[in-house]
Amino acid sequence: MIKPLFRIGSALRNTPAPRPAEGASEPYIQLPAARRSGGVRLLDALAARQTTRAFADTPLDHQVLGDLLWAADGINRADEGGRTAPSALGGYEIDVDVLLANGAYRYDPVNYALVLVASADLRTMTGYQDFHRRAPVNLVYVADLMRMQDIPHQQREAFAYASAEAILQNVYLFCASAGLAAAARGWTNRTALAVNLKLPVGSAALLAQAVGHFAQNEHTDGMSEKADR
Repeated sequence: MIKPLFRIGSALRNTPAPRPAEGASEPYIQLPAARRSGGVRLLDALAARQTTRAFADTPLDHQVLGDLLWAADGINRADEGGRTAPSALGGYEIDVDVLLANGAYRYDPVNYALVLVASADLRTMTGYQDFHRRAPVNLVYVADLMRMQDIPHQQREAFAYASAEAILQNVYLFCASAGLAAAARGWTNRTALAVNLKLPVGSAALLAQAVGHFAQNEHTDGMSEKADR
């Protein structure tokens, strides 16, 4: 049985304090339009999909970040508003929050943009291991159950997890194609994330996923070379 995660609880005194942002937190970051072709073949990406816990701290440039987020849950059918990841009855209840050194942002798939949520570095709240603190990007998949009015209440959490996991796999495959490192996890500080991301009642951070460049000498099965061709 999935444990209920949509109650924040009262033990806020136990949540870690956010770290100061590194550099200015821009209120709005316009991302380049995503590149919708290229990369390696699907079967090659599936063969190379992996979790790593060794990241370089080199930031991702805006083009790569924009491509990553479009692959995660971007709009791929403008006339319908359809996404790269499925959602039951088209509720699209998952928001992708992007935690960077210079702030926490929410991805706006309509406008290819990042909208500032918190002027702080919240990456330490996405897990209890050390590796995610070095990764330049930590994605947090936030479910808003209020968007799921057409789904029976008792089934909403399970459906939200299914949507988040589809996005998570899209990210893994993009990273395998682009020669990037990724690591997903469900063990996060949900209370701290809810408070610092200013999540409303009925919303919760379900999963997190670190993304970045492989640490030097980390084994990549040659995928970064393939992605460059």
